[in-house]
Amino acid sequence: MNLKPLLLLGCLVLPVHFAGAQNPAPAAPAAAEATISGKVVETMNTAGYTYVLVDTGAKKVWAAAVEFSVKVGDAVSFAASLPMENYHSKSLNRDFDVVYFTGGINVNAAGTAAAPAAAVPQLPPGHPALNGGVAPKLPPGHPALTGSPAPANVDLTGIKRAEGGKTIAEIFSGQAKLSGKPVSVRGKVVKYNAAIMGKNWLHIRDGSGSAEKMDNDLTVTTSADSKVGDTVLVTGKLTLKKDFGAGYKYDVILDDAKVVVE
Repeated sequence: MNLKPLLLLGCLVLPVHFAGAQNPAPAAPAAAEATISGKVVETMNTAGYTYVLVDTGAKKVWAAAVEFSVKVGDAVSFAASLPMENYHSKSLNRDFDVVYFTGGINVNAAGTAAAPAAAVPQLPPGHPALNGGVAPKLPPGHPALTGSPAPANVDLTGIKRAEGGKTIAEIFSGQAKLSGKPVSVRGKVVKYNAAIMGKNWLHIRDGSGSAEKMDNDLTVTTSADSKVGDTVLVTGKLTLKKDFGAGYKYDVILDDAKVVVE
C-alpha cells in the first residue's frame, strides 16, 4: 500500500500517550512528496503505538505510527510529515529531538495497516469545514472533534462581561481589528482537554452569539487548569488562522492565554 502524506486532520484520535508532550514545537513541514527510508536500528511499542529509529545512511531519525509489526533490520519508509521537535513521551519517559508522527509506515515494501477510517465528526461551531465532508486526520495529540463542545447542563446565564473586555460574539465580529491584540473575555468552560501538545485546551461560551452564526464558542489554549462548568476570566492575544500542522487551522483562537478560574 502506498503511503500518502497527511494532508488533513482526522481519521484517528490519538490517545493520552501523545498528550504527554511537554511544549513540543512543530518543525518546519517537509515537502509534500518527501519520504524517508532506511533500516530499523531500534524499535519499541507503547500505549498502542510503535516507535522506530531509522538509519537513512546519512542520519538516524525517529518515527511513530499506530502499533505494527517490525523488527531491527527491516527496511522501512514513511512520509516526512508532522515532525515534532523536542518531544517528551511520558509513557516512555524519554525525550526525542524529533519524532515523525505518521499514519502508516511501509515495512519491507509492504504497507502497514493505516489508521481505520472514521466517521465524519460533528464539528464545534466556528470549526473550519472539512474538505468534501471527508474526515480529516488529526495531528498527534490534537483534541477529539467528536460531539458538541457544549454539554447541555452548563448554565450560561448571568455571565458578566470582563471589565474592559469583549463578549465572545464581539470577538468574532471584530476579529479583523482585534487580531494580534490582547483580549479579555469571561465565560464558562464547556469543554476541556488537558495536556494536549503541551497545552490545556478549552472551549468557552458566555451566552452571546449563536450556533447558526458560529460565533458563540471560543477556543483557548493555556497552561492553567480548569474543568467543565468553571467560570473563567481569559486574557490573551487573539490569533487568526492558527495552523497546528497538517493543513489544520483554527480561524479564531486565544493561544497561550492566561486563564483565571473565578
